[in-house]
Amino acid sequence: MMELLSRRRMAILLVAALSAFPSANAANLPRQGIKPKPIVLDRSGGFQIGGSIINAPGNPNRTLSCDHGYVEYFIPWTPRQTSLVMWHSSSTQVFQNRWDGGPGFKDMFLRRDYPVYLWDGPRVGRANWACQNQTYVPGYGDQSNFVSWNFGPSYMKWWPDVQFPTHDGAAWQQATSARYQEFNTYANVLLHAHAAAVAADSGRLGDSIVYLTNSAAGLRAQLTAVRSNVTNIKGIVAYESMGFVFPDNVNVTQSTFGGYGPVVVPLDDFKKLAQVAAIQFVWGDHRGPNDSWVQQSRQCAALINAYGGNAEVLMLGDDAGLKGSTHIPFADMDNAEVAVLLDQFLARYSLDGYADTAGSI
Repeated sequence: MMELLSRRRMAILLVAALSAFPSANAANLPRQGIKPKPIVLDRSGGFQIGGSIINAPGNPNRTLSCDHGYVEYFIPWTPRQTSLVMWHSSSTQVFQNRWDGGPGFKDMFLRRDYPVYLWDGPRVGRANWACQNQTYVPGYGDQSNFVSWNFGPSYMKWWPDVQFPTHDGAAWQQATSARYQEFNTYANVLLHAHAAAVAADSGRLGDSIVYLTNSAAGLRAQLTAVRSNVTNIKGIVAYESMGFVFPDNVNVTQSTFGGYGPVVVPLDDFKKLAQVAAIQFVWGDHRGPNDSWVQQSRQCAALINAYGGNAEVLMLGDDAGLKGSTHIPFADMDNAEVAVLLDQFLARYSLDGYADTAGSI
């Protein structure tokens, strides 16, 4: 056992040394025509967490375990200290592949040695056993998906610079087919935040968690920090967050219509967001400064910073020079550049170091 640990420590030191050289950066390898390094895992698996156990009406001897979250995890052989919890608002597929089927954030950051956790919240995806009756009604949403995901101003009218393989009909079909039923209600927002807070506080996601969220998941992650003891949550990178949390001492009216906020919480709870090491709200270039969501993100970030926190707004176009971003930029054709921005964020806040061991699940 001691020999195994020694070999691991030597491997960690070697990887850390190599990563200091730009030529060893995994994001640069495809451009040089070099095959990326293989993904070497210590272990992978999944588990349910949170939820409730309810009794059958009229028969207390029959029970149902329900409203839990589901986590699929991948732990590299030489893991970094920070766990990346990838939290979708459509399906885990958006983290698994680029729009054209190329490498997604999951594999890109496993190659960088980050433990990766794919999260399905209660009633969504692989956590779909609900404690309440559910009725599925087809929403006929392919056309609205196109616009909501910022592929263009209207169905099949692509933005000229969009980071999507516009001539690949199969890519579009894959994108719109991958969606889960989302349950965008205020009650579901609270349900997700509760289960995710249980997961964060349990330690099973590690003791240095950075949430990578998309769309409505951004609001849920903010509320997770508010509802948790916040000890293990170190960062949130929210790509195009649809919804924000505000304290009850500012002139913001809470909305419980749909699952997009704003959500107002007691000031002491809001201050938990200021305890998170770093929060970044990321927006694509097809959202201007007057976009209502962008304005809400700036207001939320300013309030977090006013209470001693560290939050910022990153505009991929103006601040990073990335053009044609969709609503899901980490799946875009230039996701390697988006990944480099995440590399910089993690390094800037010392969240990129290597762990001595892989921790516990």
